[in-house]
Amino acid sequence: MFRFAAALFARIVALALVVLTVLALPAAAQVAAPVSTLLEELASRQELEPLKTVIVARDGKILSERGYRGNRVTDPTNIKSASKSIISALVGIAIDKGLLGPDQKIAPILKADLPASPDPRINDITIGNLLSMQAGLGRLSGPNYGRWVASSNWVRTALAQPFDDDPGGEMLYSTASTHLLSAILTKVSGKSTLALARDWLGPLEGFGIGAWDRDPQGIYLGGNQMAMSPRSLLAFGELYRNGGRTASGQQLVSSEWIAASWQHRTNSRFSGDEYGYGWFGRQIAGEEVHFAWGYGGQMLYIVPSLDLTLVMTSAESGPSARNGYRDALHLVLGEIITRVKAAPETDG
Repeated sequence: MFRFAAALFARIVALALVVLTVLALPAAAQVAAPVSTLLEELASRQELEPLKTVIVARDGKILSERGYRGNRVTDPTNIKSASKSIISALVGIAIDKGLLGPDQKIAPILKADLPASPDPRINDITIGNLLSMQAGLGRLSGPNYGRWVASSNWVRTALAQPFDDDPGGEMLYSTASTHLLSAILTKVSGKSTLALARDWLGPLEGFGIGAWDRDPQGIYLGGNQMAMSPRSLLAFGELYRNGGRTASGQQLVSSEWIAASWQHRTNSRFSGDEYGYGWFGRQIAGEEVHFAWGYGGQMLYIVPSLDLTLVMTSAESGPSARNGYRDALHLVLGEIITRVKAAPETDG
């Protein structure tokens, strides 16, 4: 009887020590555990079959990351239109360097590629209009994308589109708008957009661009067909979450430009989401979220109130909006936010 009581007491003590150890874990570890469990669960969800990778970081530290179906967070992937947010960053840096202005008219810069008898409204389009998808020119995304990239001069074809609205009017989402920004950056700097990205964002640890398509004139495609690893996309998101500063404190993008980029300027006619300068915005799980979104479900989420940065990459085999997959990714973000908010607060 004495031996049984002693053994039972030893087990109770051991269990108590385990509980105390868990309770004594740093707050970050207590957040990481439920997030890691969730990422494991995602592998079995049928609606998330296209999912390739997820990374969740808080305050600059990765809480959990996972690759699915043989994919890795270090593998290059086509981030599609999520690259529009990177073009926006390069434009912001160019503005800070005095090469451009948000209200600057684009016609004088691109005059060599203007139509012979252009619509007068082309003289009213500004850099800011291109960034917020309010140029007014007919859309060259979706069903018109193939025709556009099959043309011999993408810049001229974009500028020759008939106007569907006045500059500054309704949001007309078009990759041609961000490609015009790539052409403008190339003209005013005398360098390729890829060279600018490597020069201006190169000091950002972990950031790197791999393959990137170019148009027939050699201009890098602004806002599509850019290869980055999920880790690299996370590094870019962390730059924005951290007010444009690197982990070492170097200011690469001004905090003013980040605020301007996240400012609500128009709304998507398809999703109703807010749109700024190359960034979408919406409320998810009660928090304000800014996000970059690429075809197929290439997502970069920033939740400033919780110091969260998340990356989700997916197969490029199909759209993510019409089939509900993008909304499924938003729901996953909502679950992550809920688990993070339920975790104990730090002691300061």
